[in-house]
Amino acid sequence: MDSKDKKILASLQQDCTLSLNALAEQVDLSPSPCWKRVQKLKESGVIKQQVALIDQDKVDLPLSVFVQVKSGNHTEKWMNNFSDKASNFKEVVELYRMAGDWDYMMRVVVQDIHAFDRFYKKLIKAIPDLTKVSSSFAMEQMKYTTALPL
Repeated sequence: MDSKDKKILASLQQDCTLSLNALAEQVDLSPSPCWKRVQKLKESGVIKQQVALIDQDKVDLPLSVFVQVKSGNHTEKWMNNFSDKASNFKEVVELYRMAGDWDYMMRVVVQDIHAFDRFYKKLIKAIPDLTKVSSSFAMEQMKYTTALPL
């Protein structure tokens, strides 16, 4: 990946709806070579998908909850089961296996505390061997970006 590819990625991270001509102009290429580079970035998996970012407040999902999970079971089978089940909850928008004091962390997006309580009850019922679950509620989002620092 060279500097032109990084410029393409930086531009697309800001606005993936740019026309090919506008993108090519921004990165100082003609449209055909720019298109070829974009296709190569897609085929190689660098560009995983192009999506619309939605304001969670405007769709009545203002509450972000960071849920940390500890398990007494660390077998591969259990980890795969946990990952599958936790990933299938629509409220879970991010899920990580962690190093340190907690085994997993997820970001859950819900309408309110009552919706989170319903989610929590479903989570602990669906996934066995959770030894500890701790939740932290975001009071204010101070920075959020999906753009990687290229």
